Amino acid sequence: MTDALKNALSSVVTPLLRRPKRLQVAALCFCDNKTERKVLLITSRDTGRWVLPKGWPIDGLDAPGSALQEAWEEAGVKKAQVNTSAVGTYEYDKRLDGGAEVPVEVQVYETKVEKLVDEFPESDERTRKWVSPNEAAQLVDEPGLQKLLREI
Repeated sequence: MTDALKNALSSVVTPLLRRPKRLQVAALCFCDNKTERKVLLITSRDTGRWVLPKGWPIDGLDAPGSALQEAWEEAGVKKAQVNTSAVGTYEYDKRLDGGAEVPVEVQVYETKVEKLVDEFPESDERTRKWVSPNEAAQLVDEPGLQKLLREI
């Protein structure tokens, strides 16, 4: 391969590999009982790994509103108070339907759960459970999310 061809390929491929991260929003759903805080985890639909309810921003909603909508659809959070400032962020590589992976930055919004229901849009596709923040950090895969959970 000639240097000219290598340079031409590099000028096309390199920008594709350096695309900016895409944005998702997540709800860090929690409840406090008399002795400790519990965090709500759900399973992902594709791999069954433990995650927070999260998704792409929704047209017509701000980031905290989108996170709250994801908490409803994916975890059955019917009533909650969501913090309007992100408590933190983490990054991961999302596998798209075609198999390609894209870098994603997730903004995380604390969401105090007041009411949880058993029937919700994705109730047949996910499992959910309440755990301590430390246990949640052990169950999730993303290092940035593990760190965030250990700090709350």
